Amino acid sequence: MSSFVSRLATLFPKSLFSSSPYVPQNSRNMSASVPAAQVATFAAGCFWGVEHIFLKHWPIKENKGILKTAVGYTGGRADATNPDYRQVCSGTTNHAEALRIEFDPSKVTYDELVEYFYRTHDPTTVNSQGADQGTQYRSAIFFNTPEQEATARRVTQEVQEKHFTPKGKKIVTLIEAAGTWYDAEDYHQEYLFKNPTGYQCPTHRLHW
Repeated sequence: MSSFVSRLATLFPKSLFSSSPYVPQNSRNMSASVPAAQVATFAAGCFWGVEHIFLKHWPIKENKGILKTAVGYTGGRADATNPDYRQVCSGTTNHAEALRIEFDPSKVTYDELVEYFYRTHDPTTVNSQGADQGTQYRSAIFFNTPEQEATARRVTQEVQEKHFTPKGKKIVTLIEAAGTWYDAEDYHQEYLFKNPTGYQCPTHRLHW
């Protein structure tokens, strides 16, 4: 089954029909005043699995460093404003499905988040993760400050040399300045926590 069709088949949370709905870890809106240096923005394929694997490792309620997350769309055409899921999946907007993280740098560093990003997807495939194909599924780091850019490039090189050069593979992750962020629709937020049997890209796992 194509991944897009399988995702459409499971779009609406089972929690809508459950007597014990999932209680989200996040408040709906991201903070407007958080410093840019405390925001990390990653694209690594289907955003359901990306958010899920980060929050499994750093649950918000355990106060390990991730304060808030949201899945959404970014990195596309300047005129493709306020896109919806179907528009992004069509590939016409050039937006990526992405995860935005607000974090406490005294508990988890940007370096750690970048390394974990690489650890939990395949950064060697262009515009794809698993069976998901298209520019919306590209691997990308959207840096929010010059310091984040320097860190992202340094960690990328370290990960390349340690984990991929020995295998004869090359990281193709894009590293570019963050642009306008658009939250995805509510039903996408924390999707796999609300739907544990929903579609999950097989590359979203611990690779080392």
